[in-house]
Amino acid sequence: MTGGYAGMSWRALRLAREEPDQVLRLQAFRAAHPEVIIGDGGFGVWQARITEPDGERIISRYALRELLDKLDKLTGEAGPFQDR
Repeated sequence: MTGGYAGMSWRALRLAREEPDQVLRLQAFRAAHPEVIIGDGGFGVWQARITEPDGERIISRYALRELLDKLDKLTGEAGPFQDR
């Protein structure tokens, strides 16, 4: 695979095809936060796993945009592709 979809599972690709504009945003977030694992959570949802000192936090959203919006709030960032 090449381009913005490299490294994504076929399930994640299926979810991302409904929001192709968010793929670049996902790549930028992954580059800035390699400790956060983002992928297909099953059942048609996106999921992020964030390691914390006392365990981990799991965040699930049906839309990639919604997941990235939540992650931006948690990290205190306003991403370059986020609607303001």
